[in-house]
Amino acid sequence: MKTEVNQTCCCDALAPGRRVLRAGNTNCPGCGMSLALHWLGRALPDQPMTLCIPAGCAVVTAGAYPTTAYGVPAVATTFASAAAVAAGIRIVENLNNDPGLTFCFAGDGATYDIGTACISAAAERDEDIIYICYDNEIYGNTGGQRSSATPQNAVTTTTPSGKRRIKKDMMKIIIAHHVPYAATLSLAHTDDFVRKVRQAASVRGFRFLLIHSPCPTGWKSDPEESVELDRLAVSTGLFPLYEVFEGRRFRINVKPDFTPPGEYFSRQGRFPKVIADPELASRHIREEWDHLERMAATFPAD
Repeated sequence: MKTEVNQTCCCDALAPGRRVLRAGNTNCPGCGMSLALHWLGRALPDQPMTLCIPAGCAVVTAGAYPTTAYGVPAVATTFASAAAVAAGIRIVENLNNDPGLTFCFAGDGATYDIGTACISAAAERDEDIIYICYDNEIYGNTGGQRSSATPQNAVTTTTPSGKRRIKKDMMKIIIAHHVPYAATLSLAHTDDFVRKVRQAASVRGFRFLLIHSPCPTGWKSDPEESVELDRLAVSTGLFPLYEVFEGRRFRINVKPDFTPPGEYFSRQGRFPKVIADPELASRHIREEWDHLERMAATFPAD
């Protein structure tokens, strides 16, 4: 049974410096989403904020009403509507001169798939919200089905032989809307993570943050290795760390050493088959990086 130390009533007033995620929550050990919430609180320790959370792991994190594991106001939304709800809340808060920030905090299922229309509409209107996607590359809360964020060859409950299609590039879709700020974040690069959250908080309009979020349950990985998996994802080049301003100016934040991706794959049980052509993954990584480097060289942010 959770105690009053770990959970508080939903109607409690927001106190400056309060943890975004409190102890006593029921999230899995090694959950990347939990770490992301922790670093969000570290980045903005005294900033009033509201979270709009669609169906997914983050919405069940709160626990049963009238208690919550969240230390900030959190609004549960339908799977598709988080961006629309957040936009409405922010409009009212702006009318009331509320200095707080309004966040969407959503998984890849609600971002890459079910909520894409609302996200696109909010981005096109340049709504004054910060959209955070914790990308664990599956529908984690409902048993681990594939999403369009699931990488090629990954085994899920709906792709038992491995997913055939490559992962959708959500950043390119968001960048095409010419939003004020979009960036990728890694839990293994905390200084970069904190800086980007603060950068997003410093500007107005639609801002998008994409977090690589390991899920030990769905990835069949060791919970103690979640941060190391994030580090490998960056060093191999599988998850580039970069930021884009106004959809036009690019900045690469971490240059990978292009470590062969074999170790990253082998530490996860969702890749049970030996990759037939290890060079194929490396070639795809290099192709994507060549494109990103051309954009950063042609349209630099500096």
